[in-house]
Amino acid sequence: MDKRIVIVTGAAKGIGKAIAQRMINDNYITILVDVDEKKGESLANKLGRLAKFLACDISNKNEVNSLFKTVVNEFGHIDVVVNNAGIISDNMIWKMPVENFDKVIEVNLKGTWLMCKAAGTLMREQKYGRIINITSRAWLGNIGQSNYSVSKAGVVGLTRVLALELGKYGVLVNAIAPGLIDTPLTQKLPQDIQEKLIQAQPIKSIGQPEDIANVVAFLSDDSTQFITGQTIYVDGGKSIGAGL
Repeated sequence: MDKRIVIVTGAAKGIGKAIAQRMINDNYITILVDVDEKKGESLANKLGRLAKFLACDISNKNEVNSLFKTVVNEFGHIDVVVNNAGIISDNMIWKMPVENFDKVIEVNLKGTWLMCKAAGTLMREQKYGRIINITSRAWLGNIGQSNYSVSKAGVVGLTRVLALELGKYGVLVNAIAPGLIDTPLTQKLPQDIQEKLIQAQPIKSIGQPEDIANVVAFLSDDSTQFITGQTIYVDGGKSIGAGL
């Protein structure tokens, strides 16, 4: 019961996987949450005794409530919730089906809101907690991502509101905005496109999932007491407006 407990959504691969690994390294009991049960279970087994996998569709209210109930029943409390799960479905707005807009908003924004609602309710009662939302530098605007950028802009707004609502209860709420990160998604891009994107970064390199995990660890640490409502960019400087 004296162990620190963290929930990480979208934990089966990429950034979520790196966050889960880092939190385990920092001695957290880490609840890996994903819709991919096969990958999630496999990863939890590899990560060892501090890892536990629970399947959950974060856009489903009942599944989210069940997730929190299961964790609290087993461990009694939750210290940190990292909302990393998200999807993309890119297209120019004149080509984008309404269904693709709805689905991205449903997972990225509503799903994060549902997780924050459950976490905020519990942490308010605990008088302690950390909520860390993984947004994206894309909230500033990306061509072909009217659905994704809007969803991530919503997460930034949500983070600021919850910092105001929960601060007096000892709950800190922050966001991390990754830029170009070496994940399975970016690895699927053609090599020439990858190179153009890298050259658009001021530091001319691509970030690693561990770069995001490091910031999660910093915001989760008990010594970090006076940061809330912030969006921290981990994007090689791209958010300052550098381009080709």
